[in-house]
Amino acid sequence: MAWTAAVVGVGLVYWFVWVMGAAEVKGKRAVDLKMGSITRDKVQDKYTQYWSFFRRPKETATTAASAEKVPAFVDTFYNLVTDIYEWGWGQSFHFSPSLPGRSHRDATRVHEERVADLLGARPGHRLLDVGCGVGGPMRAIAAHSGSNVVGITINEYQVNRARAHNRKAGLDSPRCEVVCGNFLSMPFPDGSFDGAYSIEATCHAPRLQDVYGEVFRVLKPGGFYVSYEWVTTPLYRAEDPEHVECIHGIERGDALPGLRRQDEISSIAKEVGFEVVKEQDLALPPALPWWTRLKMGRVAYWRNSLVVRVLTMLRIAPKGVSEVHEMLYETAQHLTRGGETGIFTPMHMVLLRKPVSTEEAK
Repeated sequence: MAWTAAVVGVGLVYWFVWVMGAAEVKGKRAVDLKMGSITRDKVQDKYTQYWSFFRRPKETATTAASAEKVPAFVDTFYNLVTDIYEWGWGQSFHFSPSLPGRSHRDATRVHEERVADLLGARPGHRLLDVGCGVGGPMRAIAAHSGSNVVGITINEYQVNRARAHNRKAGLDSPRCEVVCGNFLSMPFPDGSFDGAYSIEATCHAPRLQDVYGEVFRVLKPGGFYVSYEWVTTPLYRAEDPEHVECIHGIERGDALPGLRRQDEISSIAKEVGFEVVKEQDLALPPALPWWTRLKMGRVAYWRNSLVVRVLTMLRIAPKGVSEVHEMLYETAQHLTRGGETGIFTPMHMVLLRKPVSTEEAK
């Protein structure tokens, strides 16, 4: 009896730890969880520093000194969470409206291909992915449109992950290239891209004007830019403590220096010189809820938490992974609440165009 129980126990550990991979795309197993380029002995300290900096999100961008620190802490955040995201979500770190009878993976792909269609991307075009993560959207858009895509991410670990995925997909340079850099000061010449897009990435910028200004600079005249923005909606009430805690929870757990209002986006785009072609909240009906994949059952959460704790106890995963996993679970609750109440959307879409000439801009 004891022998049978032991065999079953070993089998369960093997299944949960070595077999169980990403929920959407196999390739990142639980046993492979790391903390990006952070050394094992520094993970706990880095997590503590991150949490200390973002515990009051609105204060992180109130002064020039604190705003300058945001990129470094965003880099730390993605060192902490990238492997956990890949393990649980696959290679695309963003939301999408649910589709009847379709998987989350299918819905994600449709959401990404919409970007290519809005840009009118085609073979011969050179596109810029602003905040590309590990390159899931980049590869989908390159395959769908035939365009070449250059992605930029501030996190060196994500650069290496994206390049590895590109090679495996047969979409290595020049089809898909990845550059390590800050999208607030991009290492590209003026007018070097036919189109650009950002999928839930510019929310990390202390000032949206700065990243939009950089995109405007590197776009060719007449080029289009699509962005899916994280914003609060008109339903948000700053005097409602539950609304405030929900939004602050999203900001704290996602390295955001303060969410912007939905009605600010187009004004900022015009301020830097863009023409606003289209603006739409893709989360509104008839779209189905985007937060369904976050509503993890208690059993699933217990399972994942157990895996992380066992890996930490066995010293396979570094100390601090459990705290990061717990932070992401709590953030998921705030995101779900934001979606259910309608006070937050992660997919306010703007389609912008850089005028061909100064006269056209006027």
